[in-house]
Amino acid sequence: MMKKRTGVLLINLGSPDNPSPRAVYRYLTEFLNDPRVIDINAIGRWILVNLIIVPFRFRNSSRLYQQLWTDKGSPLIEYGKQLKDAVQKGFGDEVHFHLAMRYGNPSLPEVISEMEKKHYHNVIILPLFPQYASASSGSAIDRAMELMRKWYVIPETKIISQFYDHPGYINTIAKIGKSYEPEKYDHILFSYHGLPVRQIDKVYEDKNCGNHDCESEINDENVYCYKATCFATSRMIAAAMGISEKQYTVCFQSRLDSKWMEPFSDVVVKELALKGSKRLLVFSPAFIADCLETTVEIGHEYLEIFKENGGEHLQLVEGLNVHPDWVKCMQDIVRQELPS
Repeated sequence: MMKKRTGVLLINLGSPDNPSPRAVYRYLTEFLNDPRVIDINAIGRWILVNLIIVPFRFRNSSRLYQQLWTDKGSPLIEYGKQLKDAVQKGFGDEVHFHLAMRYGNPSLPEVISEMEKKHYHNVIILPLFPQYASASSGSAIDRAMELMRKWYVIPETKIISQFYDHPGYINTIAKIGKSYEPEKYDHILFSYHGLPVRQIDKVYEDKNCGNHDCESEINDENVYCYKATCFATSRMIAAAMGISEKQYTVCFQSRLDSKWMEPFSDVVVKELALKGSKRLLVFSPAFIADCLETTVEIGHEYLEIFKENGGEHLQLVEGLNVHPDWVKCMQDIVRQELPS
């Protein structure tokens, strides 16, 4: 009997090819021109991105990437490759994993072209974003399907849109967090990448996230609301670690302007320091691998803000990266979607 072969496509956000100003300029231009990332009219987006944001930000962004870069290159890319190889070891020849980046390299067009030549019976698309957002998971899925539509033969395809509530994901973060002895810290932050408020409002028919109890519960209406799943993720991690609601704050980082999700992480860090907190433990559950937003923004910039305002120690909890329990979680997620 012929065995069915499955191709699994792992997709992460991406990274510049190197930290040079030219490479960062190219990366930011591709990233920010995505209509799901900056969801305004095409002409306005082109002007905003190509004449204002990128020209004024690419040099500073290049300096930040230089702080992040290692001998092996971008940590996000390197951890992605290691994760793909580690997860692959749990399967035989019937399942083969591929890694692509939504922006930059290895590119989605190149990887999906390779997958087409494999003639898989089934394809699983798995964006590496635990909480669904149109600007991350939605964009990755949209682009992957756009490219696969060009295949003459389109195999049975399954999409995993989010996995924020998978026990393996939650328990691995909690396990890593416990190693830092959270009881020794004055407060704990769960810092997620922010989004413009208008983007989370678009999830709902009434265009108002504020009407749907997103901070306190998951229901049929908000199960794909990024804000709701971020708060739900935090509640589950806190429960797994034995942390009370008063001991932690959910906040959002990397904002471009004041119309983004609140509370802002950098503001929370400053306020806690001014109120007397000396030691902060910071999780970044939206990022499965360490990257610019974790290592530099939280680990360096927020530490500086904290110390400038009276704090003493801000500890970043590293990403899942290639933790053995995270590898097993990824394998479990994929196995649940394989044909019987």
